[in-house]
Amino acid sequence: MEIIDLSKEYEKRLYFVCLEDWSEEMEEAGDHKEVWYNKMKDKGLRVKLALDDKGEVGGMVQYVPIEYSFAEGKDLYFMNCIWVHGHKRGRGNFQKQGMGKALLQAAEDDARALGSKGMVAWGIPLPFWMKASWFKKQGYDKVDQQGVLGQVLLWKPFTDDVIPPRWIQQKRRPEVTAGKVTVTAFLSGWCPAQNIVFERAKRAAAKFGSDVEFQHIDTFNRKNLREWGISDALFVDGKQVRTGPPPSYEKIRSIIAQRVKKL
Repeated sequence: MEIIDLSKEYEKRLYFVCLEDWSEEMEEAGDHKEVWYNKMKDKGLRVKLALDDKGEVGGMVQYVPIEYSFAEGKDLYFMNCIWVHGHKRGRGNFQKQGMGKALLQAAEDDARALGSKGMVAWGIPLPFWMKASWFKKQGYDKVDQQGVLGQVLLWKPFTDDVIPPRWIQQKRRPEVTAGKVTVTAFLSGWCPAQNIVFERAKRAAAKFGSDVEFQHIDTFNRKNLREWGISDALFVDGKQVRTGPPPSYEKIRSIIAQRVKKL
C-alpha cells in the first residue's frame, strides 16, 4: 500500500467524483466540487490517496484548516471526509485492508507537520459512512453533536493547550413565501453527494413553474454560513428534507408536488 498526495492525474478522473468514476449518479453532481477545489487548493486544502499493491486507487482523505469548515475552532485541521471504496461496481471493494487507518495516520502526520494542534472529524451514528464509532476506535473523542442524523463532532488533540472545537450552530430556518412553495438549497460544494441533491432539487423545482420559488444559499461564503448556521441542506416550505443518502429526483419532486397541491 502507498499513500500519495493528489496529483493532476487523478483530479478530474477520480477525486472530483470521490472515486466513483463508474457512477452515472455522479454525472448529476455538476461542477460544484471542482469549483470548490479551485477555491480551496490555495487555502490549505490537503488531499491524499491510497493505492494498493497494484497501483489502483482505493481510498482518499481530504482535510482543511478548520476556519474553512462547518465547525468552529483554532489551530486545527478538519477532515471533510475519509473514504475507502467499498462498492462491488467500478473499482471494487478495497475495504478491510487497512487503507482507512493508513490514510488517517498520513493525514494526522501531515497536519502535525503543518503546525496543527489537532485533527477534527465528524461522524454519524449510522453504519454506512463516516461512522463515529470508527473514529472513536482510532482515538478520537466526541466533543459536540447536532442535526437530524445526530452528527457527532470528534477530535484528536496533538497538544495540551488547544481549545476543543464546536459545531457552528443553526441560527435560522428558511421562511415560506406566501402563495408559493419555497425550495431552499444550501450548498458549500465540497461533497458530490450533496451536490447531487442540490441539482436534483433545482431541476425538480423548475418543473412546477411559478408555483415554486427555488432559493440557493451559497455556504462556501462564510458570511452566509455563519448567518444561517447551515452548510449543506435542503428545505421544502421550511421543513428539512433528509439528504443522506441522497434522495432520488423522483422523491424530491414528489415532496414538492405534495406542497404544490396545497396551494
